[in-house]
Amino acid sequence: MTHYDVIIIGTGAGGGTLARHLAPSGKRLLLLERGGWLPQELQNASADEVFVNGRYVTTDTWRYDNGEAFEPQVHYYVGGATKMFGAALYRLREEDFRELKHRDGISPAWPIGYDVMEPYYTLAEQYYQVHGARGEDPTEPPSSAPYPFPAVSHEPRIQKLSDDLAALGHHPFHAPCGVMLDEANRPFSRCMRCDCCDGFPCIVHAKSDADVLGVRPALEHSNVELWTNAEARRLITNDAGTEVTGVVVERDGATETVRGDLVVVSCGAANSARLLLMSADDQHPNGLANGSDQVGRNYMFHNSQAVLALSREENPTVFQKTLGLNDFYFSGPDFEFPMGNIQMVGKSQAPMFRGEKPGETKLAPNWTLDDVARHAVDFWLSTEDLPRPENRVTIDRDGTITIAYKNTNEESKKRLFGQLKSMLSHVDDIDHHHLLPHHWYLKNEVPVAGCAHQAGTCRFGTDPSSSVLDPNCKAHELDNVYVVDTSFFPSIGAVNPALTAMANSLRVGDHLLERMGVGAAPRVAAAPNSGVAS
Repeated sequence: MTHYDVIIIGTGAGGGTLARHLAPSGKRLLLLERGGWLPQELQNASADEVFVNGRYVTTDTWRYDNGEAFEPQVHYYVGGATKMFGAALYRLREEDFRELKHRDGISPAWPIGYDVMEPYYTLAEQYYQVHGARGEDPTEPPSSAPYPFPAVSHEPRIQKLSDDLAALGHHPFHAPCGVMLDEANRPFSRCMRCDCCDGFPCIVHAKSDADVLGVRPALEHSNVELWTNAEARRLITNDAGTEVTGVVVERDGATETVRGDLVVVSCGAANSARLLLMSADDQHPNGLANGSDQVGRNYMFHNSQAVLALSREENPTVFQKTLGLNDFYFSGPDFEFPMGNIQMVGKSQAPMFRGEKPGETKLAPNWTLDDVARHAVDFWLSTEDLPRPENRVTIDRDGTITIAYKNTNEESKKRLFGQLKSMLSHVDDIDHHHLLPHHWYLKNEVPVAGCAHQAGTCRFGTDPSSSVLDPNCKAHELDNVYVVDTSFFPSIGAVNPALTAMANSLRVGDHLLERMGVGAAPRVAAAPNSGVAS
């Protein structure tokens, strides 16, 4: 039986990034992915297939705490959730690492500061070829290097919106985008700026996902092995219960146990908690790393809403996700508490409405869904969700996940939506072609089943009684188990969490390299502005 130096369970933003970072070390790495390679096929770019037929969504069934079953919108493929993400690669704000007072309570401080994470944010931006522009967003944290690629340009309609917002005293900025785009040399650009990026798998592999820019570069090294369709079912400990000695894997209908010196869990916030809970044994009767009863608790996901502002004129924008605004991130007019982030979302297509079924569509009588999509200017609003012990993941005997959850910061979310409407109404005063009357907003709430931006079930901290992991993301109770997906977040902020998961996995990766006696990995040089993956 082959013995591995490191077994990484999951190949998404955390696991896939870690694999790339560790690969040059020469250490034997095994990547376990419960799904396969997402097929590269024409259906990748079909809104009907992706949003209506759910072609790439898991067949898992989870439950709410009232017993009601639901199908989670999760995707088990090499690259994990990043295969379908919108590639908005934001840093958390510097203040997000400190204690922040919210309308509904406290967002706790992290055990490390932004200064510790900053060099790894910079490295993650290089790994994932992030396009952006420093200095436009006043909430932007300090950085040690420019973005490796220039910001993705706004199309004319979005540029006009940006100009109008700036004229009103707001601070719109170019959103940080992880796409392999070279606007100065389009014939050689892998990215085409199509309308099938946000929420779709990229048919030409031009999105900066953890498959294309994490796992595939790792597999160029002969010491790295990937098992697909290989689900980790449980972790086995030694007799003392102090370290994991084996991972039970179900692959191609057979069960086998693989062994390694270090085990890294990166299955996604719900599934990482599930794996630890399923691994209960005599030494850990409540689940591995769960002496504090914190595994599965503090489940968070952004209190998000997709908002469609219906325009008088058609919106011909194709690649729309280029603009963000954080003017209300920490407070707003007559409201001293944080509200959150506003950004553009991928351009609406009619099948998306049929797939997601927003009830508000009925407010547009005599309009077809195609009409709505053509006239929509689409926004995504994220308000921070606060950690609550009672918001948690549990499992039943067969491992089925149950999520108990109640929203937080509803007032902040409501006010952020109000600020968007107020802001756009003032924009319309400047430029009367923008919007229909103010009540023409279609809003789609993102439910628990959406599983968007889930985090927090294995929080890290210095106190073993209130956290699962130590500041290096090692389980307090186990000598060789680490968690590097968004489970480790003690708070979630209000911007997309993927880049933070990537940066943290690089930080943990340096710790693992030092632990294995290799030393920190060499830093990659900032790539030339080619937009083509190396």
